[in-house]
Amino acid sequence: MYWDVKTVKPLPDFRIYVEIENGRKGIFDLTPYLDHGVFRELRDVHYFNRVGILFGAVTWPNAQDIAPETLLSEMRPAEPTVPNPTVHTDAAR
Repeated sequence: MYWDVKTVKPLPDFRIYVEIENGRKGIFDLTPYLDHGVFRELRDVHYFNRVGILFGAVTWPNAQDIAPETLLSEMRPAEPTVPNPTVHTDAAR
């Protein structure tokens, strides 16, 4: 879909860099989610860094996910430079 996630990169401080198919790019902060339900597992930075894309949504191996609609409504515009950790794309999963 036009708003599917096409790129996601883990960033420090439980944030992710996201590129959406519609051209929007931004930083999404997961800190507010980390004390709730299945998202508690994301507090482990090694697990958090295993972020990927499945069916256009940001996901982790144990079924945590963030829908593109949530990303679009809550992400901040991307900063000009983003650290270059491992890049995950939908094609890579």
